[in-house]
Amino acid sequence: MAYAITQTCCNDASCVSVCPVNCIHPTPDEPEFGTTDTLYIDPRACIDCGACADACPVDAVFPVDRLRGPDTVFGDLNRDWFRDHPNDHAWGAPSFPRSLPAEVGALRIAVVGTGPSAGYTAQELLRGTSAEITMIDRLPVTGGLLRHGVAPDHQSTKRIAESFASVFHDPRLRMHLNVEIGTDLTHQELAAHHHAVVYAVGAAADRRLGIPGEDLPGSLPATAFVGWYNAEPTVPADAVELSAERVVVVGNGNVAVDVARILLTDPDRLAATDIADHALAALRRSRVREVVLLARRGPGQAAWSRAEFLALRRLPGVEVVVADHPEVRAAIEAAAEAGTGAEAGSGTASGAALLAGLPLVPHDGDAAPGPGRRIVLRFLSAPVELSGEGRVEALTVERTAPAADGRVEGTGVRDVLRAGLVVRSIGHRGVPLPGLPFDERTGTVAHRAGRVVDPATGRPLPGTYVVGWAKRGPSGGIGANRACARETVGALLDDATARALPVPEAGRGDFERLVRKRRPDAVGLRELRAVDRAERERGEAEGRPRVKLATVAELLAAGLRR
Repeated sequence: MAYAITQTCCNDASCVSVCPVNCIHPTPDEPEFGTTDTLYIDPRACIDCGACADACPVDAVFPVDRLRGPDTVFGDLNRDWFRDHPNDHAWGAPSFPRSLPAEVGALRIAVVGTGPSAGYTAQELLRGTSAEITMIDRLPVTGGLLRHGVAPDHQSTKRIAESFASVFHDPRLRMHLNVEIGTDLTHQELAAHHHAVVYAVGAAADRRLGIPGEDLPGSLPATAFVGWYNAEPTVPADAVELSAERVVVVGNGNVAVDVARILLTDPDRLAATDIADHALAALRRSRVREVVLLARRGPGQAAWSRAEFLALRRLPGVEVVVADHPEVRAAIEAAAEAGTGAEAGSGTASGAALLAGLPLVPHDGDAAPGPGRRIVLRFLSAPVELSGEGRVEALTVERTAPAADGRVEGTGVRDVLRAGLVVRSIGHRGVPLPGLPFDERTGTVAHRAGRVVDPATGRPLPGTYVVGWAKRGPSGGIGANRACARETVGALLDDATARALPVPEAGRGDFERLVRKRRPDAVGLRELRAVDRAERERGEAEGRPRVKLATVAELLAAGLRR
């Protein structure tokens, strides 16, 4: 019996590299890899060896005959992907790990950030070189979005952190947490102590709606909401108010789906996860019964992944409905006639096809929600204005219609949605880093294949590199950072081989002393281990994987009790 890849796939292609018959696609060398939500196993070619399941860092691969309940659909999804993407499983050209000539000597490389892109970068460097690595993060804990961005009910996805554990504990790696580059240390100071600096700082800002009332209390970006339920220490425990019966989430990507799911999941189920204590308490008191996912465009352009949406449809005790609209109804009917319904397991199902079988209902957002808990998918509605006395009470939307150029245009018809909370989930955006060139148009650090460049001249800044969302923009999941890191590290090694890296002005010990002088409360590996032990011990006492410490003060105090 063949194996199948399921919902929790992180797309880092660890399974691809161990498959003896090359039956897992798309591979990192294939065009579809950059846009796929998950990888797929061809059941006709699979030899049932199980190597992929052993290699998967997030436990997403299972024998098809062992899939149960909602997961049985993934057997069909894997099979049908190859129906739509025929592949002869021919081997591509072999690739070999990069290394440095011995005469280059040991490099000292700083990696700013400790999220997935930073982890993959350090992993590449430690495996392929004798480099000494310095990792720096502004927070007192590691993980980045892996700790503070992945939803708490996706515990298997968080297991990829275990693959980075050996990286963080490598004797050639030093860690300085609770240190911010641009505030505590400058880029120039960091560069003066290292041959190269790699920035893996993500995209910390949210895109704005640009409408009146956007800054009213009760209107917040998705990063704040996600940070709130994940105990991100810069997000206050009282950042989210759940006293209203309706919440509107503007956007229809995976983050919007996460927000909707967490808001309506039974708190007793979340109590077995690492959700923040303050968020769990608030969800137990919550009066929210309806979450509206609002989209300017139609269902065919929905940005959520198929696996995430199928999970949302099966949320216990929650009805998922579609706000009726002639254009939306037509799109769903056309997809159904094409035979690409979600339950059929199509590997190429469009957003409209995924809605097949869901009730189409009139939605009066000006009235109180009906009985029960439900998620309303409202398409072709653009936010116009947020209003309320002192905090958000309503969102005015304008109905839109498809235009000839594939976009949408306003119709002039407006509706009011009564809501006490509006979450803006329309994408992330990078923020400028002091001392580095920034591309305002793309919201990324200006670069060429990972080398940071001067936009005016196009010349690389010696010894300065970028990886992850700060490099390519906020696209791709956790696993996409692996190939991204490999490209950046390849550029760095090319420069090292060509003797193009600057020679540090000071040694590693000098940098350690500089950090202690600027940030006496900087956190190292011993303190990080103490924090991890404290959270796991608290979790063990409550039958949870861990209970996160939610403030900088708590994290530092736990670290000092080592």
